[in-house]
Amino acid sequence: MPTSAKPSAETDSASAGSRPAGAVTDRLVQANTHYAEEFTDPGMDARPVLQVAVVACMDARLDLHAALGLELGDCHTIRNAGGVVTDDVIRSLTISQRALGTRSIVLIHHTNCGLESITEEFRQELEHEVGQRPVWAVEAYKDADQDVRQSMQRVRTSPFLLHKDDIRGFVFDVTTGLLREITPAS
Repeated sequence: MPTSAKPSAETDSASAGSRPAGAVTDRLVQANTHYAEEFTDPGMDARPVLQVAVVACMDARLDLHAALGLELGDCHTIRNAGGVVTDDVIRSLTISQRALGTRSIVLIHHTNCGLESITEEFRQELEHEVGQRPVWAVEAYKDADQDVRQSMQRVRTSPFLLHKDDIRGFVFDVTTGLLREITPAS
């Protein structure tokens, strides 16, 4: 039962609004059962072989392992909306470096990101709808290059990270699959 961006007869006949609750999760659990039947313990620990942590957007179009030529166990992958460096990303990077031996950090934003089409007003809209303003920032942006530079700066200035000499940032083009390196702010 593969997962795919390509619609199946089942997804064609049922729109997201009419799909029974839990149907997608049930499909994923069933796929895991099939996966587990063939699974063998790779005998790895949590330390990434390449000593690298990749921070990227959660966008479903980004197949990071394929795009970067990575295999299971090569890296730590930290994903969120926009791939922005937040306090929680710093938390994950700190654990990755201090407890699990990573030394390099790769930051990846992408073209046509959903964060480019919303604003911080999203928080006010949520507050109006649910009666409570989120404590987190949306981290919306209009310029992916500049936001990568800001993310690199946040990593470089964090007092919690040990290794800051190999921090590089990129924008992934969702139409070509190519990475474009971003020069850090001086």
